[in-house]
Amino acid sequence: MQPDQMLALVYDKSTMPWDTTRGFEKRAVARPVLDPEQDPVDADSVIVKVIYAGFCGSDRGIWNRTAFKGMIFDSLKREQAAVRVIGHEMVGELVEVGARAASQYGYRAKDIVSTESHIICNTCYQCRIGQTHICANDIIIGIAQNGCFAEYIKLPAQTLWPTDQRKIDLKVAAVQEPFGNAVHAASAADLRGKTVAVFGCGTIGLFCIMVARALGATRVIGVEPVAKNIEMARQLGADDVIPLDMKQSAKNGWSADKELVQQVREAFGGIGADVSLEMAGFNTSVNNAIQSTRRGGDVILFGLKQGNFRIQAMDRMIVNGITLRSVIGRRLFEDWYTTRNLLEDRSNGIQDRIKDVILGGGTESVVHIQDFTPEGFEQTLAAWPKPLIQF
Repeated sequence: MQPDQMLALVYDKSTMPWDTTRGFEKRAVARPVLDPEQDPVDADSVIVKVIYAGFCGSDRGIWNRTAFKGMIFDSLKREQAAVRVIGHEMVGELVEVGARAASQYGYRAKDIVSTESHIICNTCYQCRIGQTHICANDIIIGIAQNGCFAEYIKLPAQTLWPTDQRKIDLKVAAVQEPFGNAVHAASAADLRGKTVAVFGCGTIGLFCIMVARALGATRVIGVEPVAKNIEMARQLGADDVIPLDMKQSAKNGWSADKELVQQVREAFGGIGADVSLEMAGFNTSVNNAIQSTRRGGDVILFGLKQGNFRIQAMDRMIVNGITLRSVIGRRLFEDWYTTRNLLEDRSNGIQDRIKDVILGGGTESVVHIQDFTPEGFEQTLAAWPKPLIQF
């Protein structure tokens, strides 16, 4: 490998047809540089040496060719390129800092940083009124521009999040971005003294169990089909986890599972959950969440699937006064501050449980870039909800 190259995990549209391939390829690609004379924006940018990168559900979607084709292909067309470096969850060390990035933000080489994955425009209507997390022109790292599954990444300084490695373990620091998703979802309704049902205990759902408890929920129940995730949910503090029968769910099509709804309601004294967090994104799961929520309760929609959805008995949902609220990303940078506070407060046990349970002690779920093979990584993806790639 040449000095101006680095190792990265990529999707190459010229050699990996979207409909007939899967996975990413490890290859040497050009190392990013700062050159303000050629591109004045580089004065506001930095180069980060990646230490750990988290593998997200979105990355699984790209790996399996089930999500983000349009965004990847459109951005590559604009760049007149064929190769996209994937990945948007990371922690790393600054190695180069643009002049304005240093003067405006105070960044210096050797600072440890994570990053917000959405690069915002700062000029659209949403940005101007403070709703930056739903910027109309945002660019997602690792999808619409090269990401962090690489030894180095160039980023605008405005996206960075300083991280104190003395207070947050670096492996945990790599997953601050997805943990912030859970913070946003769980804080979309006031959970103090409330009962909470989490529909879908994948990575973000597992995070939500811990966050809900930390934000004051009195009882937290999970709903999940996968045995290993059920066990992790219990280890992370769920009062109970109700197994979801996927075969029965498939029979129901888009409508709720009556037996499951009854179980969830009974788990909350027959009333239903004060707040339901829908984290799976399937039509039947959305209806399960709505039907399991008490009158006057809140349903937070985070799970994301393409296509049209049908709401069961919408008249009853209205009569019952249920509030539906959709959540995307993290509120910049409010949710990052809450994330930092929750992780740095060791008394709540969240940081230790992330490392020990979700990250498998920080060893089994970690794959070094030098050891990466698509076949081997498939096994890691099957075994762990949140694999890490080490650089």
